Amino acid sequence: MKVDVTTEIVIDRPRSKVAKFAANPANAPRWYANIESVEWKSTHRVAAGSRIAFVASFLGKRISYTYEIVELVPLERLVMRTAEGPFPMETTYTWEALSPRSTRMTLRNRGTPAGFAKFAGPMMGRSIRKATEKDLTALKELLEST
Repeated sequence: MKVDVTTEIVIDRPRSKVAKFAANPANAPRWYANIESVEWKSTHRVAAGSRIAFVASFLGKRISYTYEIVELVPLERLVMRTAEGPFPMETTYTWEALSPRSTRMTLRNRGTPAGFAKFAGPMMGRSIRKATEKDLTALKELLEST
């Protein structure tokens, strides 16, 4: 069963500030509750082809996976993909300026669970939605407080 979850939030900050912060993998542990650590596997540059390893906890399990940035349109769109682990995933961030001081950020996660995750497909979708809604709220609070 495929999982495809899209969440969004409006952040009262300029698109450039939101996009630059959210697109930097080093910032992920500051706003993703489940991400424990991030390690660059290639050059420390957000660019197509860059690879970043993450360690996270999800549904009570510790998981490690490496994303590769497959598309980057600065200040508009970032697409990362992983083919390894129990849940091959593609994550897409988009940023839309609603005004000079307000940005809509959309976060989409899609993939096809394998292994243990294969049997938890419907639960995975609900869990991912709940987690990403919390993560985007944390990002909003973090950026709007600075």
